Amino acid sequence: MDQETPRSMNFRMPAEWARHEATWLSWPKNPLTFPDQSLPAVEGIFAKMIAALSHGELVKVLVEDQTMEDHVLDLAVREGAELGKIIPMQIKSADVWIRDYGPTFLLNQKTGEKAAVKWTFNAWGGKYDDLLYDNITGEDIVTQSGVRAFRPGIVLEGGSIDVNGAGIVLTTEQCLLNKNRNPKLNKAQIEDYLSEYLNVDRTIWLSSGIEGDDTDGHIDDFARFVSETEVLCAHSRDRSQANTEVLKRNLAILREASDQDGHQLVVRQLPMPKPLWLEEEERWLPASYANFYVGNECVLLPVFKDASDAKAVQMLENAFPEREIVPIEAIDLVYGYGGIHCVTQQEPSAGNDDR
Repeated sequence: MDQETPRSMNFRMPAEWARHEATWLSWPKNPLTFPDQSLPAVEGIFAKMIAALSHGELVKVLVEDQTMEDHVLDLAVREGAELGKIIPMQIKSADVWIRDYGPTFLLNQKTGEKAAVKWTFNAWGGKYDDLLYDNITGEDIVTQSGVRAFRPGIVLEGGSIDVNGAGIVLTTEQCLLNKNRNPKLNKAQIEDYLSEYLNVDRTIWLSSGIEGDDTDGHIDDFARFVSETEVLCAHSRDRSQANTEVLKRNLAILREASDQDGHQLVVRQLPMPKPLWLEEEERWLPASYANFYVGNECVLLPVFKDASDAKAVQMLENAFPEREIVPIEAIDLVYGYGGIHCVTQQEPSAGNDDR
């Protein structure tokens, strides 16, 4: 481990609700992830996201070339985006999952300077060789950002961690202890890396993730901080759901956990939509309301034409009363194995004024 780490230099990963300079996205184009019949719908989802976010922050969008740049701007403006807030970045990428291959942006708690952690990306334990290029994409994002970079040399995806910005990180044993990531590191060693590179004091280990999630249990599909002391945890009482028992275990762990001040966390049960089964491919889709994204002025919430959509909207309104909750139908997006949080990456404002 490097002698100079973010922790030793007073850098920390801010909570997602802290003020952003920008949100990063990578425009969809991979035909294996989103075939021709679904791509227009997914592009529409991205255009809605860009429009909603652009009213409160910059939106930096990875595009392949000028043709794609023009296409992105056209679709986003049609959805009501502020053109001056959209910054196309001609950076090559293999796919949209910038949460996982993009850098984790940090902020210096004393100076307000920005930095980034560039983790190693190995396409979720080597599952998709055609997406390994995005490890390079992550490096290109760091270069274009112009910020100081820390490189711990371990495999980690951004969707596998969630922080409260005050010293606590949530993650899962299924993902971070999986031997397809860092087989030579044990639990204590991984905790040390999280401590040094995110500047957290405690890691809360949940067990595993939901059905249909090919990332080996990313936290952002079922448990998310919404304040320094409060967590929303996906939960289901439907005994026919494969997710019910594992979510019950995770809920129990959270209810025993404490915050940075030693007080019991406030844990609220977020409903799960009815499981989505893709018959022709014989697989579950990773549909979850927990895969929301918190922008400066809005919260992007995936919805699924489900009876629980309204309840999820209400819970997010209660959690973020000063932000507009923007429900976005996300069935076509989760067809590609991910959701709204998976395709976003926040870049904090320098000299961040938390709110």
